[in-house]
Amino acid sequence: MIYHIAYRADWAAARAAGRYTVSTRGVSLEEQGYIHASAAGQVAATANRFYAGETGLVVLVIDPEALSSPVRFEPPAPGVAELFPHIYGPIEVAAVVETVPLTADAEGRFRFSC
Repeated sequence: MIYHIAYRADWAAARAAGRYTVSTRGVSLEEQGYIHASAAGQVAATANRFYAGETGLVVLVIDPEALSSPVRFEPPAPGVAELFPHIYGPIEVAAVVETVPLTADAEGRFRFSC
């Protein structure tokens, strides 16, 4: 499985449309060219780095075999060695096998385990 952090409102809109097209916080698939995703062990660090202080988040649990869009494991930026899954096209709603609420703890840190 691969994972994508989404706002609940964006996920609700995707369910109505049949596909999800948000790359990352405030950036569309069209603007970025792919949708950012994570492996399970990368979700919390990504949330803490890019979504600190945010509420209304869910983690989309995605079956990559159910996607019609290709997935490539790539570094998120030049010079970064860690690889992240990037989805080069929309996420069909049917490829999302589960959604998990993502909330911060008392110290304001996100934790995630699957």
